[in-house]
Amino acid sequence: MEQRRTRRFKLELPLAITRAGAERVAVPGLTKNISSCGVLFTTGQEPDLGGPIEYIITLTNDGPQSVNLRCVGKVMRAERTHTKGDEELKAYQIAATLERYEFVRDREAPAGR
Repeated sequence: MEQRRTRRFKLELPLAITRAGAERVAVPGLTKNISSCGVLFTTGQEPDLGGPIEYIITLTNDGPQSVNLRCVGKVMRAERTHTKGDEELKAYQIAATLERYEFVRDREAPAGR
């Protein structure tokens, strides 16, 4: 049986990758689970394995201002997944560490989210 150091919480929340390596990007995604050490999410673009990553998780859209968590970490694992529908959608399941984080107001979050 697999044992984890920290508890994981199954949460499907909007996520946006804002930096992959040294490159600024705007790639949407969706979390699958979150722990105090990292996050597992899906996205349409494969990031560099082992490279730095910055991402923003939208915790809530309730009220006049959304609550966002800006996170910095490292890509630990990337796996290609396939979703069947009217057309096949190729996506990636990404496991990333959560090394630093800060709460940000909606106006501080990148445009396009």
